[in-house]
Amino acid sequence: MLDKRPATGHSVSHSNIKTKRWWKVNAQKKRFWLPSEKRWIVLHVSAKGLRTIDKVGIERVVADLRAAGRKI
Repeated sequence: MLDKRPATGHSVSHSNIKTKRWWKVNAQKKRFWLPSEKRWIVLHVSAKGLRTIDKVGIERVVADLRAAGRKI
């Protein structure tokens, strides 16, 4: 979730002139209620990460982050 980085590429004009540009990550700080620990946690997640949390649940996402060595 937290490993997203800006993408790079080119803006291409009508005359096919290419200039460097960046696509920034759509990330927000979001507060989630963790029922097993009866507390709120704050995660810095992307829009895709929010959809993943909706799909698999916050408990599984937190378990996966902790398994990867992240401090929550």
